[in-house]
Amino acid sequence: MPSSLHSLTVAGRNYRSRLLVGTGKYRDFAETRAAIDASGAEIVTVAIRRTNIGQNHGEPNLLDVLPPSQFTILPNTAGCYTAADAVRTLRLARELLEGHALCKLEVLGDPASLFPNMPETLKAAEILVKEGFEVMVYCADDPIQARMLEEIGCVAVMPLASLIGSGMGIVNPWNLRLIIDNARVPVLVDAGVGTASDAAIAMELGCDGVLMNTAIAHARDPLLMASAMKKAVEAGREAFLAGRMPRKYYSADPSSPTTGLIGS
Repeated sequence: MPSSLHSLTVAGRNYRSRLLVGTGKYRDFAETRAAIDASGAEIVTVAIRRTNIGQNHGEPNLLDVLPPSQFTILPNTAGCYTAADAVRTLRLARELLEGHALCKLEVLGDPASLFPNMPETLKAAEILVKEGFEVMVYCADDPIQARMLEEIGCVAVMPLASLIGSGMGIVNPWNLRLIIDNARVPVLVDAGVGTASDAAIAMELGCDGVLMNTAIAHARDPLLMASAMKKAVEAGREAFLAGRMPRKYYSADPSSPTTGLIGS
């Protein structure tokens, strides 16, 4: 199958992998690097408020094990609860990454559910786009607000499948389909994936990619799970492109020919 059918295009750049991974929750940076290598991911997201990429001098620097020459670093605003905090955090990230514009915006509503605060998210997105950031945005699975974010100029919308870190999988596939069917920018599932089948389902629905962290980092064997997620995303994409057979709820269809049978 042509590689062009598999490549993900974000902000005008092509990526072979449609799996994006986070860098938190691992035992150490060595495990982080090993898991990301196993996943095949090219875009790795970094929580600027929790991970050192140069802002804390004298501490281990994630960029030493995940150099920007090998990976696209996607700074994110995890832990921000207001538009002002999110904008301030990404301005710092751009400075640390020498003008890097691609970023992941998330503005949380509360520390219990980590559900997105959409009014603050929309406010932050508008400011960041005007300042030249290429914004991939974590959002509710609301097709109207997803469209609003696209109209603001976000380069990708990233609706949650279920709550961050819950591992509950895709709880509302219908809303995701509404977003996918109407979007003109990439749609990536962000949050809630628990295992490989969840990632495959997201891709079969027509998502352009999947972002995950906890599902890999908190697996019993993170490297093996990273490899499984890589395969699941690829298989789900191929199944989407192939087009599944129609469901037949009230009749069977034998897989073998029914004509020319012996004795008939």
